[in-house]
Amino acid sequence: MASSPLPPLTLLHSADWQIGKPYGRVQDPDKRALLRQVRLQAIGRIATHAASTGADLVAVAGDLFDSPTPGRADVSAVCAAIGSIPCPVLVIPGNHDHGGPGSVWHSPYFQAEQLRRAANLQVLLEPAPLGLEAAVILPCPLLRRSDSADPCGWLHTVNWAQLPADKPRVVIAHGSVHGFAAPDLDRSSDGANNRLRLEGPWLDQVDYVALGDWHGVKQVAAKVWYSGSPEPDRFPRSPDYRSGVVLQARISRGLNPEVTPLDTGVLSWHPLRVELHQDGDLDRLEDQLDALLGGRIGSDLLLLEVGGSLSLAGHRRYGALLERLEAQLLRLKLRGRCEAAPGEAELAELTQRPCDPLVARVAGELQQAIATGAGICDEALGANGLDPALLRLALCELHQTVGQLQG
Repeated sequence: MASSPLPPLTLLHSADWQIGKPYGRVQDPDKRALLRQVRLQAIGRIATHAASTGADLVAVAGDLFDSPTPGRADVSAVCAAIGSIPCPVLVIPGNHDHGGPGSVWHSPYFQAEQLRRAANLQVLLEPAPLGLEAAVILPCPLLRRSDSADPCGWLHTVNWAQLPADKPRVVIAHGSVHGFAAPDLDRSSDGANNRLRLEGPWLDQVDYVALGDWHGVKQVAAKVWYSGSPEPDRFPRSPDYRSGVVLQARISRGLNPEVTPLDTGVLSWHPLRVELHQDGDLDRLEDQLDALLGGRIGSDLLLLEVGGSLSLAGHRRYGALLERLEAQLLRLKLRGRCEAAPGEAELAELTQRPCDPLVARVAGELQQAIATGAGICDEALGANGLDPALLRLALCELHQTVGQLQG
């Protein structure tokens, strides 16, 4: 009598936790600490999904840590968080936390903390089949940061006939996919190294390939997926970029997996591009920001790509807006520049000054040079060919100085 088929394996696939990520481009140390803490807290949200889905396994496809030598506080915190996950957790080293000599995985402190706090954690440092009750795991660990050899190369030598015929087969690997280029993905591996060659007969013998290294969710093939990072850590490069999830994969032997993204991220990374040419554009920008950010404090990061020019009053208002955003956001990244140039009324305040002819003449020559692109001939004002941006700055400074003297 034939045995009953095994029920589908429920696997939660994650990668690129990069615990200990320094966030060096965030200036405020308190905000850097918050960003690091949120990454750690994502493990708790994975634990919640593991409980609600009845997951059999959690697989972390590399880069659990941001460094091969993380601090002891991060090691203890990670082990405690993994210990709260109600199922076995399988981890391979990636390029950030490779499994070479001297790395965290070999340290006595990590090994003691793993035993003390995370008995459900198993680190897979050998490229060899691992037979479990519900599946066969085929790990492809990185044992150095950068390797020109295919981490999946050993799969070509597997004797598939010796593996259980009825158990789902899951490959766990970390690296970039050979021959697959996608501008919306962010690769952290080194150039052509750590390339995964997902080709050959072995691919037909497995049921799911859990990949790490690219921080956005991506389906490469019917049974090949990148999970992305469980907490977003960069600005999206395309409208369909998605991260901040764990993938729930229901895997049966010989069938394509059923994959469902489950949300784990809490921070929002927003790209916004604007052109500012009049004060009304600034009003529209503030409306966009209100819709995008609401009243949230310390939950968003913003890439603001800006161009154009505003009146002096408008530019002061723009500067005040940037100050508020710096306080509200975890990070404000500015790209481009909004210039300041006097509006018609502001320019008239400088050029129409019969009682102050020197200011009027200087302002007029500055404005003419800006308008025509020519240099200034007056020796007191400088040589020909001054940068237009410098000329606009001089005009702004002149307006501010006159205003201060009048005030």
